Amino acid sequence: MNENSSKRPARLGSFRAKFILVVGGAVLFDLLVSGGLALWNVQRLSRDATLEVGQGLEAASQEYIRTYADSTAAQVSLLLRQVHSDVGTLAGVLQAQIDDPERNSDVGAAIARTSPGSVSLVYDEKGKWSQNLPGSASVVSVWGYLLGPDHRPKPDIQRDLETSAVLDIVAPSLLQHGASKLQMYYIGPKERPIFRTAPYTDQAQTFDRLYSGHNEADFWDFFFPGLYESWQSWAKDAKTRPVADDITQTAPYTDAITGKLIVSFFHPLWTADRQDVAGTAGADITLEQLAQIVENVKVAQSGFGFLAMSDGNVVAINSTGEKTLGLRSASDASGASALTGLERSLKGSSQPAIAKLALDRELGIQHLLLQQEGNEVPYIVIVKKLPATNLWSSGPVRQEAMSLGVVVPEREIQASLYAAQAKISEATNRIVLYQILAILMSLLIVAIAVFAVSKRITGGISALADAAKRIQAKDYSVRVAITSKDEVGEAGEAFNRMAEQISYHTENLEQLVEERTAQIEDAKEEISTLNAQLQRENRRLGTELAVAERIQLMVLPLHQELEEFQALEIAAYMRPAEEVGGDYYDVLKNGSRLKIGIGDVTGHGLESGVLMLMVQSVARALQEAGNTDAVKFLTDLNSALFKNIVRTKIDKHLTLAFLDYDGKEMILSGQHEEVVVVRANGKVERIDTMDLGIPIGLEADISAFIKTREIAFEAGDLILLHTDGVTEAENDAGELFGIERLCREALRLKDQSAEKVVSGIVATLMLFIGSQKIYDDITLLAVRHR
Repeated sequence: MNENSSKRPARLGSFRAKFILVVGGAVLFDLLVSGGLALWNVQRLSRDATLEVGQGLEAASQEYIRTYADSTAAQVSLLLRQVHSDVGTLAGVLQAQIDDPERNSDVGAAIARTSPGSVSLVYDEKGKWSQNLPGSASVVSVWGYLLGPDHRPKPDIQRDLETSAVLDIVAPSLLQHGASKLQMYYIGPKERPIFRTAPYTDQAQTFDRLYSGHNEADFWDFFFPGLYESWQSWAKDAKTRPVADDITQTAPYTDAITGKLIVSFFHPLWTADRQDVAGTAGADITLEQLAQIVENVKVAQSGFGFLAMSDGNVVAINSTGEKTLGLRSASDASGASALTGLERSLKGSSQPAIAKLALDRELGIQHLLLQQEGNEVPYIVIVKKLPATNLWSSGPVRQEAMSLGVVVPEREIQASLYAAQAKISEATNRIVLYQILAILMSLLIVAIAVFAVSKRITGGISALADAAKRIQAKDYSVRVAITSKDEVGEAGEAFNRMAEQISYHTENLEQLVEERTAQIEDAKEEISTLNAQLQRENRRLGTELAVAERIQLMVLPLHQELEEFQALEIAAYMRPAEEVGGDYYDVLKNGSRLKIGIGDVTGHGLESGVLMLMVQSVARALQEAGNTDAVKFLTDLNSALFKNIVRTKIDKHLTLAFLDYDGKEMILSGQHEEVVVVRANGKVERIDTMDLGIPIGLEADISAFIKTREIAFEAGDLILLHTDGVTEAENDAGELFGIERLCREALRLKDQSAEKVVSGIVATLMLFIGSQKIYDDITLLAVRHR
């Protein structure tokens, strides 16, 4: 090797020059390309990061605004529902008195004896009306046209005075607790409109001061034109109600007694035959209570909220928001009613974008430009509709759905976005600078290294080239002399090892081929055996599941069993999520008694199906043994199942509820999903079973947890039992079917047969699910009283 080297110095020098030129040029090109790509990638990543961060922050901000709007809307709705509840409670007491004239008379007489100040009136010569003196829990005013020649209340008016005094017992407690209310009252029917209000105020005196001529006019037509007639229409046909609720709300107006802006809530009272109006129970809340919730809205630094009627009249907003939206306030007392309202309309806004703002539907996030100091400032607006109510506003009652709006300057929402973008840009510039410095440093190091090692590398490469030619000539005994310990030396060692391996493998190639062929054949035989075993196991498991599925379907109630009980129509539907489901339902008859059960084992599959079969068997045995006590029935069933669960080591339990019916009473026991009852009159009740028991199979003795509840079940009533596979079924968008949608479907189908109710709900459910996978067992059972 040394001899060959000494004979070709010029060639080696030429090779070195080529090595330096090619390697150096290639490295230089690679560094420039890779460095340029790196710089381009940094810039691209910076743009992508800025875009992603911007979209993420914008989405998070919008979601925050939506959540804030939903939360505020919930607070407003909660306040209104609380007032509805209190008015409904007062109305319930007064309606019970109307429905039981004998008790009504007794209660009135008792209050007259014990609290004479509630019914003893004093005539006012100036005002021509009568009113009780201070000291009573309530004030009652009787207008002049309801008095006789002796200035005393007419006999039927006197009876109303006594019976309405029950307000003194109920109203103070309702005023003290629940939602904050200004006052609660009773107003008599159109022919006897006495006015009793708690707490005591100078009621009639205030009316004289503010409403000239009221004492000679019909009360209802003077103060609330059109309202009483709307209620009379409801009495004739409940479907004429704009919203399916008796509560009627007024538009905001100025209260005569306090001078505050208030909203009144009326609950009409009906005659005992429900054919006419017998007066109303009512309560007032100040607009300040609604306004306080809305005016406390604060999003970012200067975001605000507003509450508006469907006609655009804003009933609650803070001063900053009023100025921003360009609203103008005005009182309007020119209507037919004697009440003074509030008008502050979006339609009259000086901001064109606000004047065109749609309140009749929810449009999600809206971006508007508002004029501020001569400039157009972008704002984000979201409008949330509140539940619809019956509204009176100087005319027939109509449907009203108020809207809650949240308004936020866009620049405040995007402030964090701009800061993040600036930080990303700063970091990008720093990375680019470091990358350029690294490229320049790499170029310098590479140039020095190429010149330093080129001479040593070329010598070693020549020796490797000569040895390679001898290998090519099948001289496998050639070896390279190792003269260095660098990469070239390592290449020489690798070359020598390669030459040895080539020599070895050439000599032993045939033997290796035979060994590998034998190994492959053995592996193929083993794989074939395993495939056969797997197929047999799959067939066995399939057979077991088919048998379990068949057994499970066999124990379900037969169609003729569901028709045996003459007083009831019963229909059911069950669909397992897998071959074997974990849902349970059964209809067990023993003599004149009927027991209807529904349950849901945790999970589904073979173990859940086995536990379901245990439940069916034990329930049937207990029913046949004459166990008629609902609490003992569930306690004994749990005891038997608990022992089986311990023995079989099935890590399962189930929710389970039963309906017991003996032709007169319907008794509910056990913990499961809500029971839905649709009354013949269209009222929907949801009965929670959480307090009636605990899941079966968790404890050995559950007798302390089991309770019962009697459910009224009259002709035309419908009861729905279901498992959570119905309410928690998802559509393609991930939305749940839900209990509310189930109730709506039951109400829609309430006049159909039990079979059509079940098939109709199932059809709607499957249409809702669409192509989405069914993850849980679905069971639905309908019981109709013929």
